Amino acid sequence: MYGPAETADLVYDRDLGDPGQFPYTRGIHPSGYAGKLWTMRQFAGFGTPDETNARYRQLLGAGGTGLSVAFDLPTLMGRDPDHPLSLGEVGKCGASVASLADMERLFAQIPVSTITTSMTINSPAAILLAMYLVVAEQQGADWREISGTIQNDILKEYIAQKEYIYPPGSSMRLVTDVFGFCAERVPRWNTISVSGYHIREAGSTALQELAFTLRDGIEYVEYGIEAGLAVDAFVPRMSFFFNAHNEFFEEIAKYRAARRLWSRVMRDRFDARDERSWKLRFHAQTAGVSLTAQQPHNNVIRTAVQALAAVLGGANSLHTNSLDEALALPTVEAATLALRTQQIIAHESGLAGAADPLGGSYYLETLTNDLEAGALEYFTTIDDLGGMVAAIEQGYPQREIADSAYRFQTEVERGERGIVGVNVHADDTAPGVPTMYIDEGVGDDQVARLADLRRTRDGERVARSLDALRETARGRENVMPKLLDSVRAYATLGEMCDALRDVWGEYEEAPAI
Repeated sequence: MYGPAETADLVYDRDLGDPGQFPYTRGIHPSGYAGKLWTMRQFAGFGTPDETNARYRQLLGAGGTGLSVAFDLPTLMGRDPDHPLSLGEVGKCGASVASLADMERLFAQIPVSTITTSMTINSPAAILLAMYLVVAEQQGADWREISGTIQNDILKEYIAQKEYIYPPGSSMRLVTDVFGFCAERVPRWNTISVSGYHIREAGSTALQELAFTLRDGIEYVEYGIEAGLAVDAFVPRMSFFFNAHNEFFEEIAKYRAARRLWSRVMRDRFDARDERSWKLRFHAQTAGVSLTAQQPHNNVIRTAVQALAAVLGGANSLHTNSLDEALALPTVEAATLALRTQQIIAHESGLAGAADPLGGSYYLETLTNDLEAGALEYFTTIDDLGGMVAAIEQGYPQREIADSAYRFQTEVERGERGIVGVNVHADDTAPGVPTMYIDEGVGDDQVARLADLRRTRDGERVARSLDALRETARGRENVMPKLLDSVRAYATLGEMCDALRDVWGEYEEAPAI
């Protein structure tokens, strides 16, 4: 039972406040969604840039209010489509983007000045941002007016997703170079999306997701300050990205605890004075790891419950997964149904009429307090290890997540944790769903286009731009201007990443034991 005794230490003005009021436990906007709905941003990308462009225009036509770009594995790893390690992976889990020419095709007939775009890319994030900025330049858009988000969160790659290229120190330099460049030249762009989503997908608990994500955020702030940036110059453009998982009330409490923790850390630990630095803004995505190949129609219900938790928790933007994603990339029909899930919550549930309608619930406030206290304990442990980069190099968060993932799977296999359609109410006769197929010819098409690009571009200009990029990487100057020069010369993603590899090398993770 939960009652006043469990929340007796809560002081309303100190710990809750009204929506839009420090410490923002109840949301960062006074009117909640009554003033402005969350951005409905469907993550999408597959095959060639042209195929993904068609999907984007379909989603925008169906009422989507933002784009979220999924890149294929070679792009995520900084490899061109013709690299031997790219074989069989081109266009499979996202769009293949190897040069400015591909980015031009990806956003053809889509005016970037009128939409917000999120790009899920990390090690080569600065390069993909440079490509996007040059496309905006070609369209006549003012960099100071365009808005969107680049994920750019390399720490969670070392912790969970493993799509890193360079050693941590060099990678963090790329991150802070993006901070500094955008603060001056692209002020409405969110320069990082500190991502707990992938930490949770790797098997963490909600508490670990909360703690490691915010501690990553603290690390980025520390590195930004060490790079000479004023805290209030770059922190307002930091955003966060959380998972929306199955434990309904725990997820809502997680988001509320995140806002409260971040506001206090920024004000008290970093002496931030701009209220925008105190306000944690976050995107949520429903839990891909919770989706099942068995009885895939059940995933519609899972996604709806998870999306509802994200909305009640005050998400600023939201992606809802499709019912077929445990089997393949989503079909148009499945992606549209996922978008409709958000639209029904927004327009038919009545939730948009009240900011933080669950605030004051004894149960919810107790969960929020417990998560906050647990996260602070993790902060202390990581600080004692020397910070998050040091903790990662020692394998600490990796071990914590691995242990959690093992416990979860053991509970499922023992029947102690029920998953409907898998170990509860299993039914081999349940209907399946149509799935999407990516033609193997995508790789051949992208390789052929890349060969044409190399034949027709100015090779000497490319070589000069890459030499200048290497020289800048050896020094301390911001690399973004040189990346922009290389992009304009139509240097490829792989060539630019290799130029940085020449200077910084590649990172190899030590086994976490």
